[in-house]
Amino acid sequence: MPKALDKVWSECLDIIKDIVEWQHFKTWFEPIRAVELKGNVLVIQVPSQFFYEYLEEHYVNLLAKTLRRVLGKDAQLEYRIMVDSGNHQNKPLTMDVPAQGYKTFSNNEMDFPLVINNPVKNPFVIPGLKKMQIDPQLNPIYTFETFIEGDCNRVARRAGKTVAEKPGANSFNPLVIYGGVGLGKTHLAQAIGNEVKRSQASKVVLYVSSEKFINQFVDHSRNNAINDFIHFYQLIDVLIIDDVQFFNRAEKSQDAFFAIFNHLHQSGKQLILTSDKAPKDMEGVQERLLSRFRWGLSADVLIPDYDTRIEILERKMKNDGLDMPKEVVKYLAYNINSNVRELEGALISLLAQSSLNRRDIDLELAKRVLRNFVKTSSKEITIEVIQKMVCDYFDISYDKLLQKTRKREIVQARQITMFLAKAFTKNSLKTIGEHFGGRDHTTVIHSCQTVKDLMDTDHSFRENVIELQQKVQLVAM
Repeated sequence: MPKALDKVWSECLDIIKDIVEWQHFKTWFEPIRAVELKGNVLVIQVPSQFFYEYLEEHYVNLLAKTLRRVLGKDAQLEYRIMVDSGNHQNKPLTMDVPAQGYKTFSNNEMDFPLVINNPVKNPFVIPGLKKMQIDPQLNPIYTFETFIEGDCNRVARRAGKTVAEKPGANSFNPLVIYGGVGLGKTHLAQAIGNEVKRSQASKVVLYVSSEKFINQFVDHSRNNAINDFIHFYQLIDVLIIDDVQFFNRAEKSQDAFFAIFNHLHQSGKQLILTSDKAPKDMEGVQERLLSRFRWGLSADVLIPDYDTRIEILERKMKNDGLDMPKEVVKYLAYNINSNVRELEGALISLLAQSSLNRRDIDLELAKRVLRNFVKTSSKEITIEVIQKMVCDYFDISYDKLLQKTRKREIVQARQITMFLAKAFTKNSLKTIGEHFGGRDHTTVIHSCQTVKDLMDTDHSFRENVIELQQKVQLVAM
């Protein structure tokens, strides 16, 4: 291959590698081969039709922007798809296909927010800017229909539905959605925005990451255009800010956001914020902002339980028209228990391996794929470990945990222990009951349901359970 071709694709990969997760890079970009450079048209070879369709659906915009950085604004992309010839003695056939989803991006479109059909580079300084020209920056696949509800996110999802029905005219303003990485915070926040755009098209919705907000603020500060920056954001009816915890490293950006927040809130506009921690635990964020974050509702999303993980996989398979043996679905759901993103990533890797190796998905293939996907250092949690942890947390003895008593603190500690044992161990309900003085499986079922009910009604109880869940998760790391 010509040296220029090697250099172009190498530069593209260097850029992509810094953007996508390592596992996805290994799965979807390393198998690609750059085979031809025709002027400003790069031809890449992919191993299958499935591979091509996945790139078109999930990464075509990233490829577009990357090529334009390397080759210039007129860069174009074509695929060369390998097709099985039916004769293993011959080389695979190939089929050249232009990138169907490849859009023509103006230089403005690389900056965000966007103004549609407007040649002016900076949308913030347009006099009399028309609100309907603002692109919401929402991903259309993030909807309530594709967001699986479970005990781990029920409060947040139902609050989100309320906000979407009456943005700005509800008691959940702002709505703060918080939780760990890959648990669906961004999905839920954008689902609200998409629902508002669907049902109330006149509303101006904008999704922006805190990092992009900060970068925009810095750019406008350099150009002495902070007032234009603030004025633009004050045009929004539903403002969604992702990862607000990163405001902790940008004091002046916090001042600007404070002014924006006050104006929108007082004007009856809706604010939706996501964070990796609750407002009370955010460090480096101004207290006046934190106090406003607490005006509405702070709803957490937790690690999904086994049944919810099964449902997530089945919904993903149904939406993508896929079929897998039930035992493989169960194996994935049981072994990928950290977050939704890794669960979906494992499913994608399994499908890719099936496509690349031209073999059906079975339990053996799933085990081989997951060996490279799951952290091998993870420890198996036992019922005994959870019992000791709960006893230490509530400062009660192990013997009391097993006693037949009606003391509220002992009963609740035992119920929480059973709930955690069901969520974090491989044991059956019968085995869990046997570890509590020979109780039967119906007692375990009742205990788990009681814990779920109390978490919905008793804030203090809910905080205790969440803290214990986090402690168990840390032990498993």
